[in-house]
Amino acid sequence: MKLRSMWAVIFLAGIARAEIKGKTGDYKDGNTVLQGYLSYDDAIQGKRPGVIVVHDWMGESPFTHDRAEQLARMGYIALSADIYGKGVRPKDMKEASQQASLYKGNRSLLRARAKAALETLLAQPQTDASHVAAIGYCFGGTTALELARSGAPLVGVVSFHGGLDTPTPEDAKNIKAKILALHGADDPYVTPPQVTAFEKEMTDAKVDWQLVKYSGAVHAFAVPTAGSDNSKGAAYNERAARRSWQAMKDFFAEIFTR
Repeated sequence: MKLRSMWAVIFLAGIARAEIKGKTGDYKDGNTVLQGYLSYDDAIQGKRPGVIVVHDWMGESPFTHDRAEQLARMGYIALSADIYGKGVRPKDMKEASQQASLYKGNRSLLRARAKAALETLLAQPQTDASHVAAIGYCFGGTTALELARSGAPLVGVVSFHGGLDTPTPEDAKNIKAKILALHGADDPYVTPPQVTAFEKEMTDAKVDWQLVKYSGAVHAFAVPTAGSDNSKGAAYNERAARRSWQAMKDFFAEIFTR
């Protein structure tokens, strides 16, 4: 499928730090218009590593914008990707489940949407095409892993409490990236058998992988709006969120070494 970027060069007003630029813009997967958010430090000269940030089941949002800006402050160029399409933003969990299920049930479409974001990031003049990674939250973790399984030219993938299962585990042979899966030890939605299958999939394909489990953490542990009630299966955990972000930073320090 031919991908053509339509990124709008429109800077948002009111950005707190003048050197951190953020812009919302359109790009395409085929005929489908997508809308993401690009952020980078304008004070840095030349190319720098790039990171795709993929949203959870609620869609592209201020949360992923904030993560993109955090990555920009770390010296990267980051694109908060849009998997669902421009204007498609679930209003509640029911709509979110319907949208996420559409793509989880069609991994080819999911990969195509992720590849569109990758092509858009690679087209930016600030991006070092040889040092690009993808991270994702929940649904976004699944997406980042599927992008890696497609054989995309990534050097690393980080899944924050993402779904680890796939209908095509044999595609792990296509993975070029190093993989870091950050997982809540008490996550009821990513079951122990799924974790075991993921470990076998990665090992059989001879992927360079790591899986870190955080005690007392359930699904969505890195999302502050997830609440604090573990009994619901999804809840924010400040300790796991802090430790997982640091794990990602250490991972990036390794994979982005030039």
